[in-house]
Amino acid sequence: MALYQKTIENFETLLKCDIIDLKKLKTLAFNGCPAENGIRSLTWKILLNYLLLDRTKWETHLAKQRELYRGYIRDTIIKPGLTPTSHSDIVDHPLSSAPESSWTAYFKENEVLLQIDKDVRRLCPDLCFFQRKTDYPCAEIMKQETGFESLRKRIASTSLKVESQTQSRLTGRLEFLSNKTLSQKKNNSSNFTSDDGEYEILADGCEAHWEVVERILFVFSKLNSGQSYVQGMNEIIGPIYYTFATDPNIEWREYAEADTFYCFTNLMIHIRENFMKVYDNSEFGIRVRMQKYTMLLKQTAKDIYDLFEEQHLKPEFYAFRWLTLLLSQEFNLPDVLRIWDSLFADQEQNFQFLFYICCAMVILQRDQLLNETQAHNIKLLQSYPPDTDVHKILEKAVELKRMHVN
Repeated sequence: MALYQKTIENFETLLKCDIIDLKKLKTLAFNGCPAENGIRSLTWKILLNYLLLDRTKWETHLAKQRELYRGYIRDTIIKPGLTPTSHSDIVDHPLSSAPESSWTAYFKENEVLLQIDKDVRRLCPDLCFFQRKTDYPCAEIMKQETGFESLRKRIASTSLKVESQTQSRLTGRLEFLSNKTLSQKKNNSSNFTSDDGEYEILADGCEAHWEVVERILFVFSKLNSGQSYVQGMNEIIGPIYYTFATDPNIEWREYAEADTFYCFTNLMIHIRENFMKVYDNSEFGIRVRMQKYTMLLKQTAKDIYDLFEEQHLKPEFYAFRWLTLLLSQEFNLPDVLRIWDSLFADQEQNFQFLFYICCAMVILQRDQLLNETQAHNIKLLQSYPPDTDVHKILEKAVELKRMHVN
């Protein structure tokens, strides 16, 4: 306890300096950020290149960035919502397939929005946090008059083609969205539930945390049309928003939405190749990253590597998701936050430490893996034991890195 308290003091002393020593902060963060006093929230904002190292410039910088984000909301949600595409002043026809047609863009946006909506509803299903009401709904959206097409209304009123089929890069499963599913969503907002009927959207004037995340991702997709939204991004943004929205400091918690947008955007700069097929075979693409992981496994656990080769157990079966989502689906949220402390402190090296963590995860299951069949091993790695001590994994990863470097 004395050591932990000393760690808190070290963080707070460092974070109060007018000029923050980034190297020292990374060293502290790599070993874990305390959850107390908003330390992790503040540290992540710095490590993700949102906050400047010069504290004296924070007030001006934050005011500018948060106002800029409000402008993004006005341009991507409020203005289009005030003049819905369904109005008669749209001169082109809804059935037009012309690329320049406003209807074409509208329908494509709806497809993206529906996928975001489907994904954010199931964020961290073990927690009720994302279904709870936020104390800070978007004021500019809440004050709009009746008739304004909010994202909530846009989803409820959307009618796509009879059946839309998409294939998940993360699971390989085909997912279908039919008019029957959509019709279930066309109730009034107070009774609007998710596909499984488990979650209920709050009344007008209120927003759930998942709706805030939905808005951030929609704004991101609109501003990054070349990349847009890809399934799995919800798993990346979820822990960031949770950390910022639970900050004990109300002055930070109030702006969790805007701050999350910028930190998520900055993080995506480092990992965007994971979500775009066109980059799969590039230097930082997911296929090359899986090859690097496999080579590291060969160097650090030759017996397991040889077994995987014999069983034809390819990294695509399990490591694709590990590497793409930064392990966000393999552990409970508190453990994910701890892992990300180390990853964010290592991000400038393109998350090389993630390879060591993945190898450590495999090595800690050595006894089971070496004595089981391919089918059992695939199941084990795809459903990694969530009760595994993450601190042991990280300790092993540090040990592997030290051995490999030396």
